Amino acid sequence: MKYGIIGAGAMGIRYGVMLQENAGVTVDFIETWEPNVVKIREQGGVSVARDHENRQIIPINVYSPEAYSGHPDVWIIFKKQMQLADELERDNKAGLFSDDQYVFSAMNGMGHFEKIAQYFPSDHIICGTAMIATRMDGPANVDFMGAEGTENMHMARYTNAEPDATVQAVFDDFTTAKLGPEFAPDWQVMCMSKVVFNAVTNTLCTMFEMQMGQFIEYDGVRAMSAQLFDEAFDACERAGIYLIETRQEEIDSVITVSKAYRYHYPSMYQDFSKGRPTEVDYINGYIAKLGREHDYVCRTHEFVVHEVHMAEMMRQYHQPQTDNTTATINA
Repeated sequence: MKYGIIGAGAMGIRYGVMLQENAGVTVDFIETWEPNVVKIREQGGVSVARDHENRQIIPINVYSPEAYSGHPDVWIIFKKQMQLADELERDNKAGLFSDDQYVFSAMNGMGHFEKIAQYFPSDHIICGTAMIATRMDGPANVDFMGAEGTENMHMARYTNAEPDATVQAVFDDFTTAKLGPEFAPDWQVMCMSKVVFNAVTNTLCTMFEMQMGQFIEYDGVRAMSAQLFDEAFDACERAGIYLIETRQEEIDSVITVSKAYRYHYPSMYQDFSKGRPTEVDYINGYIAKLGREHDYVCRTHEFVVHEVHMAEMMRQYHQPQTDNTTATINA
């Protein structure tokens, strides 16, 4: 199996390097952020550490879409939701996609698989979620957070069918790469479980510019979480999506996951702190949209979306506070 990574950011590098180094498979990276490409070529690869230790340069193959002539068996896509449509169109015009190829993505938010399905057969799409923390401190400079073996991810076919030979081969490669894959029976249930979690931790930590550990120091965190989770569960159930976790289990997970990543900032904050648009429309906004499509108004989620966009607007008056401990968390 040969893999192509679209998006050599924190998570794209994490998946690609672990596949390359642990599973021994061929991996090529497609990148459109020029400073990243320049730095990778300048230093002969990507600089990788784990929990701030054992930093080393790992050689990788990186290309612009137009300069790539390879033919991976599987594409792995890690782009921001706002960038995905333009990226896919550019890659398609460059001739990167073929009907025989499969594609996997574990991006945050919802809406990306519908975009991906415009370029790949539905039975060749593998949906994923990842509870894996990775930070990118600059071009070609990443830090894998968490001890080796703590990685955890889920995957399901876009058709919800049983794994075919290629999907099973991807699962096996992910296992050998130590990415901790598990199969899920329904992609919407799997992905929405992640979205409703992110709609609490990612969004609230971003609005108040706090680490996840700081977030759970507030006495009212369970009540705030319950309010957001109740609306999300109600919207999902009206849409016929019944999440695996119970409402109480989701509330409890906010505490346990935030303790595990107590010094980290969620990925939404990374965009916010760098002056980039956030993915709130694809997380809380998606939940609110799903609710309205089924005659249910998620008032808190709609309000939160407005709050985040207001905070983005306020950049013209002041800059967010940042420090050297920020981390990108695909969680």
